[in-house]
Amino acid sequence: MLFVTTILLVVAFVAVAADVTGKFVAEVEGRNGTQQMTFTLKADGGALTGTVMGGGGGRRGGGGGGGGGVRAPAATEISNGKIDGDKVYFEVKREFNGNSMVTKYDGKISGDTLTLKETRNGQNGETTRDITAKRSTT
Repeated sequence: MLFVTTILLVVAFVAVAADVTGKFVAEVEGRNGTQQMTFTLKADGGALTGTVMGGGGGRRGGGGGGGGGVRAPAATEISNGKIDGDKVYFEVKREFNGNSMVTKYDGKISGDTLTLKETRNGQNGETTRDITAKRSTT
C-alpha cells in the first residue's frame, strides 16, 4: 500500500511540475537593447498551442519599432507545439518583406520557470540563444 501511495504522489508531483499552461515573460537582449518576450501557452494532452510576442530584434510585429509610426508588437501563433513530461517544443513562423523565417524553441518547464533554446537561421547562418521566462500572474 505504501508503494502505491508513493507512486501516486510522484505522478501527481510530475503532473504539477510540468504545467506549461499560462503566460511566461522573459527579458532578452536584442539589436535595440533589452526587450520583453511573452509566451502565452496552453497544453492539451501532448499538444501545445499559444502565441509569442516580442523578441523580434526591433522589427515590426516582433518587438515593436521598425520605423514609421509606433504600433504595438503583434502576437504570433506557435505551430508544431508539443509537450512531453517537462519537455516543450514549438515553432514560430514570421513573415516580413516577402520572406518567412521559422524560429524553433526547445526546452523544459520546471515549476514557474520556462527554459528555452531559441534557434533560427539568419544572414550569417544558424544562431541560438538561451531564454529563461518566468510565469506571470498578470
